[in-house]
Amino acid sequence: MALNVYIKHAGNKYDLELDPEKPPLAFKEAVYQSTGVPIDRMKIMVKGGVLKDDSDWKKIGPKEGQTFMVIGAAGELPKPPAEPTRFLEDMNDTELADVLGMPVGLTNLGNTCYMSATIQALRAIPELQAALSEFAHPIFPVCIPPNTHYTSRSRDLNPIARSLRDLYASMASSTGGVMPLAFLTVLRDAVPQFAERSRTGNGYAQQDAEECWTQLTNRLKDVPGESTLGASSSRTKFIDQYMTGTLVRTLSSPEAPDEPPSVSEENVLKVECNITVNTNFMLSGIMEALNQPVVKHSATLGREATYNSRSRLSRLPFYLAVHMVRFTWRRDINKKAKIMRKVKFPNEFDALDIVTDELREKMRPIASKRTEIEKAREERRKVRKRTRAAVPAAQGQSVDAASATEVNVESSNGGDVEMNGPGPEQSPGDELRPEEWYGEQEKRELEALIDPSIKADIGASQTGLYDLVAIITHKGAAADSGHYIAFVARRALTGKEEDQDWVKFDDDKVSVFPADKLATLDGGGEDSAAYVLLYRSKGL
Repeated sequence: MALNVYIKHAGNKYDLELDPEKPPLAFKEAVYQSTGVPIDRMKIMVKGGVLKDDSDWKKIGPKEGQTFMVIGAAGELPKPPAEPTRFLEDMNDTELADVLGMPVGLTNLGNTCYMSATIQALRAIPELQAALSEFAHPIFPVCIPPNTHYTSRSRDLNPIARSLRDLYASMASSTGGVMPLAFLTVLRDAVPQFAERSRTGNGYAQQDAEECWTQLTNRLKDVPGESTLGASSSRTKFIDQYMTGTLVRTLSSPEAPDEPPSVSEENVLKVECNITVNTNFMLSGIMEALNQPVVKHSATLGREATYNSRSRLSRLPFYLAVHMVRFTWRRDINKKAKIMRKVKFPNEFDALDIVTDELREKMRPIASKRTEIEKAREERRKVRKRTRAAVPAAQGQSVDAASATEVNVESSNGGDVEMNGPGPEQSPGDELRPEEWYGEQEKRELEALIDPSIKADIGASQTGLYDLVAIITHKGAAADSGHYIAFVARRALTGKEEDQDWVKFDDDKVSVFPADKLATLDGGGEDSAAYVLLYRSKGL
């Protein structure tokens, strides 16, 4: 005699007839007609486990009004992809760069890695590219003397800026390696040093990436910066605003205590990091370069005397370049040699140790508050991460518990089974506000701490705290050869702070470089060692 029973599937309940005299396959067919779940993917939960085709209804003992749980997906299964799935781990560097939308590299035109690495490192400064794009037309003299003939070349007073702008535009619109022949021609024409031929007679000689960095930044000084309208800053050019620091140098001699110290100022595009046998960290190398003894003629003593030279920065630019002085002239061998000592550099740099006392007092409140805010942000990130992990786990636990309850528990009124699993846990992140709310509060707090003179200085660092965004490395033991490679923080290229990995530019070979491997660029051997580092000021 047939029994009236119920089945549950995907939140729906169906009435069916179950005839214990017929095999289980007949009941499965009826379930298929109601739910659409194919028999080969169907699982009907009964007392003692899963209903099988050869199960004995007498042993199962179905009852009038009993509810059975049906598990399985209705409809056709998803079709496999036309092409097999490829995982990132199985791809080479070129395929990875294409899939991840990596920036393009530059073709080596014969010992031009020094230039390619410098161009890629400068690309970590998006404000420079914006300034170059506005610098769209050749500059003409304000006053042209009468009867003066100008050729197209003489009228273009800054071919380096124009050519670099065009090169960056080409790199932004290309998907493969770019050949920088036009820029290289302009560079060698503007700086004949880079047109030097190799002593072996084979092509052009290898050049120094730090010298290329210096030449490019100096020759981009004509590029206009942000408008100073309404600001008290006298700096109107981009390089002056964003990349130039002011170094105050004080000279005093313990041999002439009555002689007043001499104070001088100079604009600098980079900070030197001297490397000696005792240098282990970048900051100690910088302090070594800023504090040096100098022997010079003393007017009060009428003879040569030793002076203490103490230099400090009275202005910190938004982008701070650090030159690791790895090449030095050795008199014993009358040759330029490389210092391969391992020197650790920080991913986050507190520059308040290298500034004047006056600037430090102005920046200390906002730097301290910025550090405190960073810690709070990190704590919130941890809480939100734990929350995201906890909620799915709690939901999964609820589903498992509910399934077990439905399978193994029968109610007294006919064996009907109900869902009794626990609900998801209360998320600890529910008490947090949206991150945008915290950001607005923090920005207001920090803005209130900015010194007015620093706020009015366009392109100056407001916090004195920096993040590392680009590295130029030198690989090899010889100073006049070897190979230069650029490493750039992906977030500096995309503008997305969540991009934590770096990009390695080895000429036209571009690949992902994990952030946790940056420490391998400290030096200590013939492999790639940090040579020029670019830091970007932390914002508000």
